Amino acid sequence: MSKQIFPKVVIVGRTNVGKSTLFNRLSVDVKSIMLDQEGVTRDPIHDVVFWQGHSFELIDTGGISLRKTDDDILEQTRKKALAELENAAVIIYMCDGKVGVLPEDREITNLLRKFGKNTFLVINKVDARVAQEQLHEFDKLGYKQQFPLSAQHGTGIADLLEAIVGAIADKPPILVEEEPECKVVILGKPNVGKSSLLNALLKQERSIVSSVAGTTREPIREQITFYKDIIEVTDTPGIRKKHAVHDELETMMVKTAMGALKDADIVLLVVDASEGQVADQELKLMFYAFKEHYKAMIILFNKQDIVESYEKETMSSHLAEYEYIMKKVASLSISCKTGKNIGLILPLIEKVRQRYTQQLPDDELTFLFKEALIEKPLYRQGLLLRVARVNQVQTGPITLVLRVNLPQFFGDKEFGFLESMLRKKYDLKGVPIHFIARKH
Repeated sequence: MSKQIFPKVVIVGRTNVGKSTLFNRLSVDVKSIMLDQEGVTRDPIHDVVFWQGHSFELIDTGGISLRKTDDDILEQTRKKALAELENAAVIIYMCDGKVGVLPEDREITNLLRKFGKNTFLVINKVDARVAQEQLHEFDKLGYKQQFPLSAQHGTGIADLLEAIVGAIADKPPILVEEEPECKVVILGKPNVGKSSLLNALLKQERSIVSSVAGTTREPIREQITFYKDIIEVTDTPGIRKKHAVHDELETMMVKTAMGALKDADIVLLVVDASEGQVADQELKLMFYAFKEHYKAMIILFNKQDIVESYEKETMSSHLAEYEYIMKKVASLSISCKTGKNIGLILPLIEKVRQRYTQQLPDDELTFLFKEALIEKPLYRQGLLLRVARVNQVQTGPITLVLRVNLPQFFGDKEFGFLESMLRKKYDLKGVPIHFIARKH
């Protein structure tokens, strides 16, 4: 199925003028994190908006400024906002009506004129009396198309939408590439290299990369073509222990990361190998994704360029304690900084995807489990457990329905025994198995 590329409508303006509030008002499926503090949005956020038979791609950007800064994150945020303007069909230039016109607003106005794009001046927060009293100030910016509105309460939104669809009426969507064959989510603690990994895979700086923990705040989705397959890769905010999460913003970041996990097929769990062990929170993420949500799992041990022999030994000793789960998941040692083994990640994703979506023969499965229970009979309360028939009812994850004599006695231990037999016969590295017991 082809993907449509819609005309781009980019929201820009100073920080904290209400860009994300407007985006959330217009967006259906994607929501920007919205708090009353500056600089919450950093990477551009995208969604497709439908209005009166027309569609456009709405883009929320971080606060734009002409002034370069020594703050690496703010500088990258500024550059990304400017880059979005290059391909914009319409620019929504947003100002704060309560604050009035600031010198920075005039600077941004001069910048936007250089792009030569169809630009609408949106004066936000006009529900406040002070904003209504100083609306005339914005005439100084020289925009004929002005839209006083309240993004929070919805006042004036319809007029803005009508103007947008009028401006893009002669710009039909373009059909391109297929929907993704596979959805991959990058998870991990803050500052383990998740955004660096996405950039390494894309061979471009799509995500902002910084040594400051917590740089990525919303899931960032990109598509990669590997041979003829489209792989959607999502970078997520870092996840810390629950008791370490005090800030409202970070709580929302964790929720968005978990939402991205549930929508994925494969999880790339990025671990800082230089720490010499897998943290409790990383183990919990592994079990949560692999055992509870049946997502395929690849663990990437990053920062190999700074790992000493001591860390290697301690990591090896530490992982031995969790061999029962580690032997089921796929893993790879990498360095995003030097590029070590980065070229092996996409082939590994493809292998795991094929395992995750394979259809196993029902007759083979039935014979395998029957033979296993003959060689090693299982009893509960003196009763012999038997499997009469096995059917694979789903792929991605592989889901097996067992027709058995006593389904109430088939639990984790029994399924674990049958799973070990299954993994001996088939290559299921990185792939979870979902068992369901039904009465024969």
